[in-house]
Amino acid sequence: MANMMIYVIAWGVLALIVIILAFMRKNVTAHEDDSIHLSGDPDAALREQTAVAKKLEAIDKWGKWLTILLAITGLILAGMWGYSTFEAGSTAGFEK
Repeated sequence: MANMMIYVIAWGVLALIVIILAFMRKNVTAHEDDSIHLSGDPDAALREQTAVAKKLEAIDKWGKWLTILLAITGLILAGMWGYSTFEAGSTAGFEK
């Protein structure tokens, strides 16, 4: 189990990155404006919302891929832990 600690730490860092991306996305969507601007400079509002949309698109792309990677590596780690626990339990009876 001690040899798996580096993998668990790496998985934890990946989970932290996914959580940070979620907070970044929440922060970017707080600046999103869903109203229609008829007065003032509509081009400025359009440019600003286009920039926000591009940021959200990039965050969503990375967030989706890293979440999938997090789930897959989590399942692999769980399988490795289960296998090592099974092996430790099955060989414990033969040591006597």
